[in-house]
Amino acid sequence: MQFRTVLDVNVVDVQKRRNPSKHYVYLINVTYSDSTSHVVYRRYSKFFDLQMRILDKFPIEGGQKDPKKRIIPFLPGKVLFRRSHIRDVAVRRLKHLDNYCKVSQNSECLKKSSQMFFLFSVCVQPF
Repeated sequence: MQFRTVLDVNVVDVQKRRNPSKHYVYLINVTYSDSTSHVVYRRYSKFFDLQMRILDKFPIEGGQKDPKKRIIPFLPGKVLFRRSHIRDVAVRRLKHLDNYCKVSQNSECLKKSSQMFFLFSVCVQPF
């Protein structure tokens, strides 16, 4: 059996959820190498956690030694905000997340990363 990979990722929308508590999730259309497509839902914190793991795993690509050689895309950090701004922040992040996914899919080291694959898997796996 051949290991499937992620071919394309599009962050298309944001939804408010109320279980187990109020939060927002991003709707992500994922196309895999076996010609299947799925919609997965992820919180911003999953992207941020992934970013921290990737920067630890790939310090050169993350620009830790030479910032000019950084190929891992930037991801805006977590933000503390007032209650009235929560949806605005979630919507603004959508464009950044979509760009982050597109750039990441063009990077050979990130494309083959198990952490990246698990983020876009249909079943949430711990990484």
